[in-house]
Amino acid sequence: MSKPIPEGYPRVAPYLIVDGGAAAIDFYCSVLGASERMRMPTPDGRVGHAELQLGDSIIMLADENADMGARGPASIGGTPVSLHVYVEDSDAVFERAVDAGATALRPVEDRFYGDRSGQFEDPFGHRWDVSTHVEDVPPEEMSKRAAAAMSAG
Repeated sequence: MSKPIPEGYPRVAPYLIVDGGAAAIDFYCSVLGASERMRMPTPDGRVGHAELQLGDSIIMLADENADMGARGPASIGGTPVSLHVYVEDSDAVFERAVDAGATALRPVEDRFYGDRSGQFEDPFGHRWDVSTHVEDVPPEEMSKRAAAAMSAG
């Protein structure tokens, strides 16, 4: 009997639709350090389905397919979703992303909640927050810092 949640899969995995699946796989592997678990090409050589391993997470992706209603951010005018990923060195990952064609949206900075993070949009239209946890902030201090951060903006 099969398990309802297959072995080796988390309960939630983002599924990204992109225009340029092979290039997206290369970008995520080189910038984020993901590794390719599998790829199923379509008859015309595009990516029908692929899975990348990033730490204990899985990212699934495929090329756009209008017949199936699968369109990437560029085809629909952007995305309201950002993906948050913890990395060993947010500065280095952010720099690699921009060097590989990403657009910097928010620079890497120390944030009030204890992470050093920044945000970029990858060349395929997906937004990524890359963070490195640098400080454990107690709840009372977090409240003070949040209030100060909100009043400063």
